[in-house]
Formats: sequence, structure tokens, C-alpha cells
Amino acid sequence: MEQKKRILTGDRTTGKLHLGHYVGSLQNRVKLQDQYDTFILLADIQALTTHFENPALIRSSIYDVAIDNLSVGLDPEKATIVQQSQITSIAELTEIYSLLVTVNTLRHNPTIKTEAAAYGYDDLTIGFLGYPVSQTADITFCGANLVPVGEDQRPHLELARKIVRRFNDLYGETLTEPEILLSDCPRLAGLDGNAKMGKSLGNAIYLSDDAATVEQKVRGALTDKNRITAHDPGDPDVCVVSRYHQTFDRDEYDEICASCRAGSIGCVACKKKLAAALNTLLDPFREKRAYYEAHMDEVRQIIQAGSDKANRVGNETMRRVKDAMQISL
Repeated sequence: MEQKKRILTGDRTTGKLHLGHYVGSLQNRVKLQDQYDTFILLADIQALTTHFENPALIRSSIYDVAIDNLSVGLDPEKATIVQQSQITSIAELTEIYSLLVTVNTLRHNPTIKTEAAAYGYDDLTIGFLGYPVSQTADITFCGANLVPVGEDQRPHLELARKIVRRFNDLYGETLTEPEILLSDCPRLAGLDGNAKMGKSLGNAIYLSDDAATVEQKVRGALTDKNRITAHDPGDPDVCVVSRYHQTFDRDEYDEICASCRAGSIGCVACKKKLAAALNTLLDPFREKRAYYEAHMDEVRQIIQAGSDKANRVGNETMRRVKDAMQISL
């Protein structure tokens, strides 16, 4: 029987996940878990690169993010859920790979530059600057063949591929060079019209939000600013609510757009329809979430079992790496 290819993906543990994470990554993980040997990383070390002063947030988010993944349909019998900080080979590989990458290369990484600007960082810590090096260790400790990412993460993955090629050129074919699996889903805009839905932007609907919270947040979503009354013709192309209908309520999307342009549906009614569609999507997630929140020991055991498996895989990778570098005993 042909062995399944392996996927590595994951989330920084800086808070609960939202609908942007779902459409951009999580729903795809659920589809792919039957086709690939799936590793899901709870990236707590990388979360510390920007939230090192708030360890309590990282701690709670490890469980929140694990439950978010489980609630949308990740099966712990199929997907290996891994706590990054518990995997010793990731730390070892990060140190080794740091010898193969120059500081200038990291400083010119466009994603690092964008994220540094977003956080207002002028003087970067080694951990923040070396994020792509750590990410390469995440990918290679388990020999991942494919890494699903958004377009903004492509520079990190291209650097990972270069590091792997550099290592293999120096020490022989040892590491698996990962392929990039780009998401085909456009980035979900924030409720406020911001191009990105973000944890820190206050414009997100979380997978853990209850029905009333979803309704309240949708009521405040940005619509066509030029529309004064419910009977005025609207422009769905400039309306965030319309974009959400296109993503989450496709069967109704064309009719809603036509009604908006004709002035036969007001923004309040349109938002009620969207809230209903979102709550229909989220209801089964809430049911699974309630189960796991009532069985936190089971969540801890899932993370522990996944991390134990990952350590076994990573230790074998390190054996091959050290043999190749002639530093094994």
C-alpha cells in the first residue's frame, strides 16, 4: 500500500480562531485529513515571538486553538495535533538551520517586514527575525511533503525550500523539500471593511461566538455607505455583508444582490439573513465545542498523544540529520 504524503499546517496560539481561519485553512484541513497524513501544529513558541509578555494568553490559547480545530471536524484519529514547544527536534533543527541563513536574508523577507511594521517593531528580536527558520524546522521535523499556506506565507515557504536544498547540498539528501499548497480561498475581509479579519483588529466573528454574539456583530457590519433608506438601490460590490453572503450563503447570493440593487431588501433584513446562515454553519461546531470544553482532560490527552508521536518522528529525523552532519556519537 502506498504511504500517504504528509501535510504540516497549524496556527499560532494567540487567541481563538475566527471565520477567516475557517475559510482560509480549517475547512480545507478537514477535507484533506482523509487523503494525507496530517500534522496540526499548535505554534506556541512562534506565538511568543509577539506575545512573550503574556504567557497566560499562550497557555489558554493552546487549548482554545486545539478545540477550534476539533470542533470544525478534525479527527484526532486521523490528524496529529502537536504542541510545538514540546517537540525537542524543532528546537534543534532551528539552531542548525540558523547556521545556513544570513541576517540580511531574513531582514529582506517581505512577510517579516510587513509583520514588523504591523506590530510597530523597529528593533527586532532574534526570535521574531528568525521566524521563517523556526517554521522550516516545523515543516521538516516530520518530513512534510506539502504545506498549505496563504499567499502572504509564500516567502517563508520559499526560504524553507532554500534551506532544505542548502542542507542537502552540504550533507547529502537527508531532508524532504516541501511543496507549497496555496489556498484557493480569497482572504476574508473584516466586518469593518478592513482587508483582513484579524484577532487584534476587533473585526472578527469567532468560531466560538454564540448565536446572539454573531447576530450583534453582523448588525454592525459595514454596508453601502451611500444607501440611506431600505428602499434605496444599493451596491453589493462595496458591501462587506454581500461578500459574506457570497462566501457563506452562496445559494442566496445572486438573489440578495439583485434585491439589493432593486432596493427591495434593506440592510437590516439582509444582515438577518447572513446571521442566520452563519449560525447554521456554526451550530454543529458549537455542539462539538461544548463536548470538548466539558472534557478538557481528553483535549489534553489528544495534545499529549500527538506530541508524543511527533517527538518519535522528530527524533528519527534528528538521527538522520546528525548522521549526515557527522556529529552523532
